[in-house]
Amino acid sequence: MESAEKISITTKTLASGNCQVKFFVEDEQRPQYGYLLVTEPKPVGDIIEEIKNRLEKRRMATMNLNPFFPLSPSSDDPNFYLFSA
Repeated sequence: MESAEKISITTKTLASGNCQVKFFVEDEQRPQYGYLLVTEPKPVGDIIEEIKNRLEKRRMATMNLNPFFPLSPSSDDPNFYLFSA
């Protein structure tokens, strides 16, 4: 399932040497933004692909919710944060 969303990123090098990536998901129905911590230098294309993979993983986890316990799954990825815009 290919989504038609557009992802734009900005990067910031932290004092630790890691790279903080702030991303925007430009989707008309559900715009989102978030942060990804990258511990090693990567090309922009690889970073965007990693963000897409993590977004898809998050969507799949949401779709597998138990209807009797409609709680969102807790994030077990401390390097990836996602918010509604």
